[in-house]
Amino acid sequence: MDYLKITGGKPLKGEIKISGAKNSALPILASTLLCKNLLKITNLPDVADVKTLAKLLEHLGSTIEWVNANELLVQSDRIIHTKAVYDIVRKMRASILVLGPLLARFGKCEVSLPGGCAIGARPVDLHIKAMEKMGANISIENGYIVAKAPNGLKGNDIIFDKITVTGTENILMAAALAHGETRIINAAKEPEVIQLCEILQTAGIEIKGIGSNELYIRGSDRELLEFKEIEVIPDRIEAGTYLCAGAISNSEIILKNIIPKHLEVIIGKLKEIGFNITEKDDILCIKPANKRKAFEIITTEYPGFPTDMQAQFMALATQCEGSSSIEERLFENRFMHVSELQRLGAKISLKGNVAKITGGEKLIGADVMATDLRASSALVLAGLVAQGQTQIHRIYHLDRGYEGLEEKLCGLGADILRLKEN
Repeated sequence: MDYLKITGGKPLKGEIKISGAKNSALPILASTLLCKNLLKITNLPDVADVKTLAKLLEHLGSTIEWVNANELLVQSDRIIHTKAVYDIVRKMRASILVLGPLLARFGKCEVSLPGGCAIGARPVDLHIKAMEKMGANISIENGYIVAKAPNGLKGNDIIFDKITVTGTENILMAAALAHGETRIINAAKEPEVIQLCEILQTAGIEIKGIGSNELYIRGSDRELLEFKEIEVIPDRIEAGTYLCAGAISNSEIILKNIIPKHLEVIIGKLKEIGFNITEKDDILCIKPANKRKAFEIITTEYPGFPTDMQAQFMALATQCEGSSSIEERLFENRFMHVSELQRLGAKISLKGNVAKITGGEKLIGADVMATDLRASSALVLAGLVAQGQTQIHRIYHLDRGYEGLEEKLCGLGADILRLKEN
């Protein structure tokens, strides 16, 4: 197993090219189950989660040819299995995304209950209830979601009690091949959901309300779709993480291949803290702040502050003057990085779902353990400014969602080594 050794205190400067968005690549790969033609997908991030979903597609019968680490050709016209097995699905919660397209296309499927980061309950019951509303008969048997709709899915009004990104994506894909019209109410509005809508729309599916909380989809009645070549959008969470690397080290960093609109709330918060950020086309530049002020964050659904950036801003708060506050409203277990940051000397107190961070304390390198994907990146950020050496263990979490993180940071001047555990 690998770990990272970071020697802190090195000044950073330079440019980083942002990779494709993991959270867009995964539903895009799942959507290829609706596609009848050979399809090229470009700007895929070279991360473990993408490889896992590609492996799942191959198991189902898709033919996949990797052109290079960031580009593949996929042909899914001859699917031979409709069972997404535990051995693959356990590695990643997003595997649930094959439920909608498999059920809509074949009228039956079995999908293992998913695994992934342990950041709290992300129940699949919202997905299941929605599929049942579309006419599916669903049971849980031996750890599998067993779904049947022998006559195909039928469009209906789907009202989500709670906004769910993967739930919205799953029903979008199911509705694309369903009979009739589906309306998704309280839909997620994330850029990754919008890209999936646009892909299906380009493939001939009538979709209205893209970017709003109410989507209308007219299905093809199980007729497979012809997709056009797809380029995955840039990863706004990766971009936000590197903006935080510039912020925590108070350095000038330039990011390329980004969509500034997707980062508005993150950029706004960094400006509030005291940073000067300029943007031009697909380029962002963060410049050092004269004074880094304390801040408050409440995580919420897009376009609000993303829960996936909460841990990174907590690391940044340790270097800001005064007391900062972070309230986590989406996941109940998403403060597991607090105890690890405290090992580095961070002054953080927890009360329920609110963390208070007292800034201005020096961080000292220590051995720490990654608990989930974004917590891993927060520990890397803290390690960049901690005195001495920080060793981050269990970084397989990091590899699930960041492409070449240590190489990109070393390119800015950071001192990071990837080593093998004894």
